[in-house]
Amino acid sequence: MDFSEEILKKIEVVKTRIGAYPDFPKPGICFRDIFSVYHDKDATIMLDEVMKYCAEQAVKRGVQVIAALECRGFLFGPQMALHMGVPFVPLRKKGKLPGKILSLEYDLEYGKDTLEVQEDSIPAGKKVLIVDDLLATGGSLQAACELVKKVGAEVSECLVVMEIVDLKGRTRVPAPVFSLIQF
Repeated sequence: MDFSEEILKKIEVVKTRIGAYPDFPKPGICFRDIFSVYHDKDATIMLDEVMKYCAEQAVKRGVQVIAALECRGFLFGPQMALHMGVPFVPLRKKGKLPGKILSLEYDLEYGKDTLEVQEDSIPAGKKVLIVDDLLATGGSLQAACELVKKVGAEVSECLVVMEIVDLKGRTRVPAPVFSLIQF
């Protein structure tokens, strides 16, 4: 994704507002906290403008649905979908969605989890952009891609605000990944 100089400056401001918490949730992990950005009104506005820009670019690439991972992906996914005029689909943790669901268990950097989607939430063949706040080892984003494919849709691309590059998570993701900020 190409960014103008103005957008790159906004991304840099947002990066300076992201909190870092060493040894959370367990020793050896440095937790990057997107919620810290929301403590600063100007950084929040800049992040919103960057996400709108990303939404505009996704429309140009033919994205038809936004899916986002619980819970921090929900900070961006619904607004992007609204801006684009496309449906938003939540990808949630086990037991949070009503109706017929599809589930997928996956590995995290510090355990296992299950991701679910409602069976009828994404029409077959639609191009989907998956959104989340962070790409670390790639387990949750890989699972999200597999889950979207299980409902018969196509993962066009993935967008994350932050990426921990040394963990090489993007190598596990079976779709193009765009990250705004790299650590």
